[in-house]
Amino acid sequence: MALIVVLSVMNGFEEDIKTKILGTQSHIVISTYDGGIRDHTSIIEGIMKDPDVLGATPFILTQGLVSAPAGISGVVIRGIDPRTASQVIRLKEIIVEGTCCDLGESGVLVGSELALHTGMHIGDVISLITPTGTMTPLGMIPKSMSFRVTGIFNTGMYEFDSNMVYISLESAKRMSMKDLPSGIEIKVKNIYDADSIAGRLLASLDPGFWAKTWKDMNRSLFSALKLEKTVMFIILLFIILVAAFSIISTLIMLVTEKRKDIAILKSMGTTTNQVLGIFMTLGMVIGVTGTLAGLGLGLLLSYNLDPVVRTVEFLFGIEVMPKDVYYITGLPTKVNFFEVALITVASLILSFFATIYPARQAAKQDPVEIMRYEG
Repeated sequence: MALIVVLSVMNGFEEDIKTKILGTQSHIVISTYDGGIRDHTSIIEGIMKDPDVLGATPFILTQGLVSAPAGISGVVIRGIDPRTASQVIRLKEIIVEGTCCDLGESGVLVGSELALHTGMHIGDVISLITPTGTMTPLGMIPKSMSFRVTGIFNTGMYEFDSNMVYISLESAKRMSMKDLPSGIEIKVKNIYDADSIAGRLLASLDPGFWAKTWKDMNRSLFSALKLEKTVMFIILLFIILVAAFSIISTLIMLVTEKRKDIAILKSMGTTTNQVLGIFMTLGMVIGVTGTLAGLGLGLLLSYNLDPVVRTVEFLFGIEVMPKDVYYITGLPTKVNFFEVALITVASLILSFFATIYPARQAAKQDPVEIMRYEG
């Protein structure tokens, strides 16, 4: 049960993270080493001819500050083309207030957590400030532009919702004082083919371009999740090992208690192999019963974990998954039936091996000696 629940939570966590990241980030990003893409329109047309590509859109990425009614906060400013961005990222799905596609020259989309902390509402006028500005005799003057909040989005990931704003591509060019997009974002049919598709697209472009897939952009996160999952599987497997030792100790005590009964059975003609089979069957009944009980309880808890977590939070007044600490705001689960089968088989195998030693001890009992001293 412990193994099934823990691995289901880790699978759900990984799947939820992947869904939310890929809803905000693209599957592939293509850019150049000099930081700008010339003639991006014709390049996008060429990319869209690939049968595995679903969408492509230009973007500009820069950092800055947002000055809002209730304070100032550092943000990542992302310039997008509203006409094509929704083909690549879940722009329409994440909007919770206002609209997403009517940015114009002065519209801005802000994250829900950022809006909450800085007191922004639909229709408010805010200022975006970037360090790239005009050089004067007194030094660099930061670039500042006014925008009207046209939409508030919620990706479900605190990091994005508290630090990201979207403006139109043309406005981002003026803000960053760049004439060219930073790169092209691409969405593909199968995210697990992103590496081969990126290589194919790069081969069709001139030298000087580079490509990164969603795996490259989030390599450390998913590697850490995979490592944690493997370590947790190994650690929790010792729970089953402890249970196997419990079967051994139970059967050894049973053999000690039933010495006289074993001697009587053997004196009546029961063979050594039959005694061995009796105690191995008993041990396997314990192992199979425990495994099936753990399997049922593990699946039941995995599919109903949210109500359990809410009950624990209500009873103890705690927040199990604080959204300002974790990437997600809930405790998702995803049952992988291959892993469940692997856990079940491992449990049964350990149970089987746990019965061998006490069963052999029972089978080796000498009825003559037992009758002489205990008869």
